[in-house]
Formats: sequence, structure tokens, C-alpha cells
Amino acid sequence: TSSSSETVKSEISSIETIVKMSELDDLPEPSLVNIVEQKTLQWVFVGGKGGVGKTTTSCCLGIQLAKTRKKVIIISTDPAHNLSDAFCQKIGREPTPIKGFDNLSAMEIDANDDVESIQRTMEQASGAEGDDNSGISSLMSELTNSIPGIDEAMSFSELMKQVQQMDYDVVVFDTAPTGHTLRLLSFPTILEKALGKVMELKDRFGGLIGQASAMFGAGSPGQVQEMLVGRLEETRAVINKVNDAFQNPALTTFVCVCIPEFLSIYETERLVQELSKFGIDSHNIVINQVLFPEKDAEELGEWFDANKSGLPREAAEMCAKMMARKRMQDKYIGQCFDLYGDDFNVTLMPLLDHEVRGTEKLKDFSESLVNPVDLEE
Repeated sequence: TSSSSETVKSEISSIETIVKMSELDDLPEPSLVNIVEQKTLQWVFVGGKGGVGKTTTSCCLGIQLAKTRKKVIIISTDPAHNLSDAFCQKIGREPTPIKGFDNLSAMEIDANDDVESIQRTMEQASGAEGDDNSGISSLMSELTNSIPGIDEAMSFSELMKQVQQMDYDVVVFDTAPTGHTLRLLSFPTILEKALGKVMELKDRFGGLIGQASAMFGAGSPGQVQEMLVGRLEETRAVINKVNDAFQNPALTTFVCVCIPEFLSIYETERLVQELSKFGIDSHNIVINQVLFPEKDAEELGEWFDANKSGLPREAAEMCAKMMARKRMQDKYIGQCFDLYGDDFNVTLMPLLDHEVRGTEKLKDFSESLVNPVDLEE
């Protein structure tokens, strides 16, 4: 009983923390209005652990931005794409207009397809198109196997060149789970390694690969390596320029998405620290799947204690399970406000009775991002 009373005290103090913080005017508003109103923003990343609702948050944020911006695009960089499922329409490699909007588009990119496309372009330029034995094929294979992430880096560079030519006001990135996202921010380092590796290969096997390339019709000795070095240099230039923009808080911000559970909150803390290390602005956290965000476990517990004797056994068991979950969520929400409430806009998104799929449901749900729950009700 002493441990259970301690638990209850901790939950009450957690909720009191949230309410006290919400009463202070100088603390950040618990919504994403700050992003919608920041007209200089060009890049918005949405990231977090797998399965916490990043795609839904990205789509909802894109919908809200489309109200105030001329042209908005949501881009999925997650290999397991979900934008098509969220909007209930086919979305592909090219920007696809979203039904019901005239200024919102979406696209899903695939790193493997992009690397193959780069390889084909280089083969066409060297006259070795369609030749599986070409030096380019072996060099690209060696490069992607020896440097994890180089395929994504080259793909991302192609994507950024494409996006910059499209003239969108703001780009919302629906990113892959945390690990992939952090690698995306370390692309300049990856490209330095790639260039070093190519030079090393050139020194060790330059003559051999050059002769093989010439034999298979891939141009003069050394041409293959020069083309690859040229492509990597071009990729590095694009990514360095993009990274400068990503480190400018007027142009770029990162929205961390989590659910009120230990592993997700822990992952968010790691993500925030890594973003800070890379110099990326982050001052918004969205907590999804919150049970009754406007109520606290103490209120609900009082109601349950007063009424459980009159409930059928199955109903009492269901309510007890819901109460246990609510107490756990309130504890972690309280911890999140303790950690981030002073500096971050922490937005609570309710757990719904239905899936958020299709434009209309996304539009409705997106309102919760900009109209925060009143914690004092």
C-alpha cells in the first residue's frame, strides 16, 4: 500500500506540474501555432521513434501550413512509406497533388532507386549503358557496401536539387525512425569518407579499373573514377549548402514526436541532444495517443472509485485497465513537461476512437495541433 500511495502522489505531482506550467503566461504555448506563424520557415522535419505517429503529425502539419502558405509539399524519406495510406491516394516518386487542396502536394522517395538512377546517368555519359560488367557498376557497388549511408546521402542530394527547382514555400519531411534521421544530418561526414574511399580505390586499383573500363567500353582509363569523384563533389556541395540552411533556425526546425511511454520519451531525449549537437533548431514536441488529455488520473480515479461497485465485472476490469494506462501516461507526460516545458512547445494530441486516415479526418485532427487542450478545465 505504501508503494501504491507513493505512485499516486507522484502522478498527482506530475499533473500539478502540467497545470501550474500551463497557468504561467511566459511559458511556450502547448501547440504548433509557432511553426504555422513563422513565415521564414522553409524546412520542417518531423521525427521520432517508430510507430509514434510521425506520418499523421507530418500530414496534419502540412494541412495547417497549407492554410497560410502558397505551396507546401510533404516528403516521406522513410523506406516504409505511409503517406499514401494516410491520404488514401496513390503517392509516388514525383510530387502528387493532394485531393481537396490546390496548394498541398506529397511525394515518397526511395534511396535505392536514386542510386540506380545516378549509376545509369554515369553509364550513359561514359558509353557503358546496359553493361553489367562496367567499372562504374563495380565502383558504385564497392562504394555503397563500404560506406553505410552513402546511398541515402546521394539520394538526398538528388532530392534537394529537385525540390529547390520546384519553388515550394515550405517542405515538411516525414522522416524515418530516429536512427535514420540522425544519419541524414551526418551526410557531410559520410561524403568526406566516400571521397576518401574513392581516392583510395583510385590509388590502389586505378590502372586495373581503368583498363577494365576501357575494355568493356566505359571510356578511357581513369574516366570512371573522375566521373564518380565529380558526382560525389557535386553531392557534397549540395549537401553542405543544404546543411547551412538546416542550421539556420529562421529556415529550419525539427518537430520531435513521441508517445507517453518510457522508451519513446527516452528516445526523444536522445534525439533532442543529437539535434543540439548538429546545430539543428528544435523547440516543439508532439505527444500522440494521449488518453483524455484534458483530464488527469486523479479526477478519473475518484470517479472510478465512487462508481466501480455498480459496474458489471467486465466493465470494471476495462475501466481499471484504462486507469492504469492513464496513470502511466500522466507520469511520463509530467516528466516531459519537467524536462522540456520551459523551452519547448509541448503539444498533447488525443487518442481517438478511430484511425486518422483520409483528408477529412486529417483536417479535423490537425486542428488539435493548433488549438491546444485546455489543461485547466
